[in-house]
Amino acid sequence: MASTMLSLASTTPSASLSMQEILKGKARLGSGSVSTLFNKEKGNPFIKAKSFGRISMTVAVNVSRFEGIAMAPPDPILGVSEAFRADTDVKKLNLGVGAYRTEELQPYVLDVVKKAENLMLERGENKEYLPIEGLAAFNKVTAELLFGADNPVIKQQRVATVQGLSGTGSLRLAAALIERYFPGAQVLISSPTWGNHKNIFNDARVPWSEYRYYDPKTVGLDFEGMISDIKAAPEGSFVLLHGCAHNPTGIDPTPEQWEKIADVIQEKNHVPFFDVAYQGFASGSLDADASSVRLFAARGMELLIAQSYSKNLGLYAERIGAINVVCSSADAAARVKSQLKRIARPMYSNPPVHGARIVANVVGDPILFNEWKEEMEMLAGRIKNVRQKLFDSLSAKDKSGKDWSFILKQIGMFSFTGLNKTQSENMTNKWHVYMTRDGRISLAGLSLAKCEYLADAIIDSYHNVS
Repeated sequence: MASTMLSLASTTPSASLSMQEILKGKARLGSGSVSTLFNKEKGNPFIKAKSFGRISMTVAVNVSRFEGIAMAPPDPILGVSEAFRADTDVKKLNLGVGAYRTEELQPYVLDVVKKAENLMLERGENKEYLPIEGLAAFNKVTAELLFGADNPVIKQQRVATVQGLSGTGSLRLAAALIERYFPGAQVLISSPTWGNHKNIFNDARVPWSEYRYYDPKTVGLDFEGMISDIKAAPEGSFVLLHGCAHNPTGIDPTPEQWEKIADVIQEKNHVPFFDVAYQGFASGSLDADASSVRLFAARGMELLIAQSYSKNLGLYAERIGAINVVCSSADAAARVKSQLKRIARPMYSNPPVHGARIVANVVGDPILFNEWKEEMEMLAGRIKNVRQKLFDSLSAKDKSGKDWSFILKQIGMFSFTGLNKTQSENMTNKWHVYMTRDGRISLAGLSLAKCEYLADAIIDSYHNVS
């Protein structure tokens, strides 16, 4: 913010002085000059008054110290919702952000979450600070949910679990651990991947490279390319894998392919690093969606796993998740946990308690746990129904003979449509369908009633926009 004070004894056409000239610190008036002085004590620049014949001028300028900071671009995912809210068209659809909606396209709070919160009110639980590592009851049940309570890594106390700020915060803790204790090690990230992964590692100053994942020709997995790139990476790299329901493609390896991926990672002495954001929410089965992680743990591999409860418990705004590090010994796990706490302390001190208690109450109580599984199956089932209806609508309306079956082969809340950036922009500009520019749509934001309209938009954009 700049402020000026000007005093002119008289004005003439030749006395015109631009603000830009003043801010640069020197301007010419006739045969005289105006120079900028800087008051070091107050930290404010000012221009000393001088007389030029009939003209007397005094200018004081306050310039923001933040003038050099450029406007940041809008977030590619959250920015979609901002544009959606500004649209007044009644047909508009928000398929950008991955948040579950009902058939009426309204936000949904799980019944089991409401019950857990009522329990908390009945108990009169306080709001005291949690330890740096988070709520002990939460850490216990979340590790057991991921690996299974009878898993040797749990019984042998080889898992270091620290509550994090949902999936993003948990990934950020892991990134800081890598930067600090594995200097120079790179992270391999799938191409494409969730929009925030690269930001997280860039911010933590951890180098990364991509491995092939998506094949645009088949709208499926480029498995051979993936294996080749993991083999070619420097030994000891961290390989970021999506535990289930790959974001943004919805394309997961088969069980046989997971075995091969584990083989190559072991051969190259890489470190598996899982991002598990949809356990139970992808297939409706908690165990099935954790099978990839458990496969690697059963091989005795050391690995990192970031967890989130945003989707499967609908705790988006509670920011509840965890980072788990499986180590070769209980002693190593204790040391890793101590360093994760050391990283967290100056970053955010300790995590929030509300969401942690909800998870601890739901997962730790057999009755609520079974109710949660039933409710999760319902949520996953609605998305499966929408996926099927979209495929049926596309197949019935598109007379070109194009095979849309890849939509049914994908899993989870997202579908990769195969639309390019220009076609995706047509979806928004013409059809008022808001989505990310990579062609990803969130089926969680779609209703059965809107499937035919969406199919019309996809068919038009695919065939009529190059």
